[in-house]
Amino acid sequence: MRKTQFSVLAAAAVFGTISLASCNKETESQPSQLEQTQDAKAELAYPNQTGQAKQGEFSGQPITYQEINGDKVYEGDILLTTEQVAASEGQNRPGSAGRTSGRWPSAIVYYTIDAALPSQNRVTDAIAHWQANSPVRFIKRTTQSNYVTFRVGSGCSSNIGMIGGRQYINLASGCTTGNTIHEIGHALGLFHEQTRNDRDTYVNILTQNIQAGYEGNFTKYSAQGYGGTDYGVLDFGSIMMYGSFSFSSNGQPTITKKDGSTFNIQRTGLSAGDKSGIDAMY
Repeated sequence: MRKTQFSVLAAAAVFGTISLASCNKETESQPSQLEQTQDAKAELAYPNQTGQAKQGEFSGQPITYQEINGDKVYEGDILLTTEQVAASEGQNRPGSAGRTSGRWPSAIVYYTIDAALPSQNRVTDAIAHWQANSPVRFIKRTTQSNYVTFRVGSGCSSNIGMIGGRQYINLASGCTTGNTIHEIGHALGLFHEQTRNDRDTYVNILTQNIQAGYEGNFTKYSAQGYGGTDYGVLDFGSIMMYGSFSFSSNGQPTITKKDGSTFNIQRTGLSAGDKSGIDAMY
């Protein structure tokens, strides 16, 4: 395989977990100017809601997630299924976990858009952006059993990877095209950039400024038991990266560069590093 500037995290799951690399080049087929002027914030499945913190397993490794309205919410906007999560006590790990989750076969994602979803151009524009910048193809679902439905949600959220059967990308009215591109990234199997194993080389995590209940959003994979190797450097421009003030409890930064400087969240489009990582993954 050719060398690329990306970070691959082998997370003991069937699907690849890619934390993508640094590049400041302009993205291609960028969404509208509105995306570049928005006050972008880190995505949340349930804004202004917190749930009970629970311990479980994901891909055979211990994790902490929040249970909100019956959903298992991981890293703020990732929805884990019961089959993906096994309780740390009192349950056996489901036999199907880690087998149905993964990459989309032949890099084809079948999808539908719920008729009740407003501003459906957010979805079609996001899909067009992914198709212009990656090998992934999106085809409207007819009778396929594995597919994504874009629907109205309380916030911006998605399952991680292909989980088997029907799965959802949930979009509240405030979720933009850029947020939709981000959530599609999760559906393809991508986690957040700031959870790389090597992130401490590039950033400071200021835990004292993180909102209570969201500390797990900043936990690197190695701290949760994941093995893997990071390649390239952390991508501050990745669409999967949090900004300096994401999940701040007091207006102070939660992430800074090693020199103490802050940086903006980017929800305009895929970075060159994002493209390289997806190209290697699919």
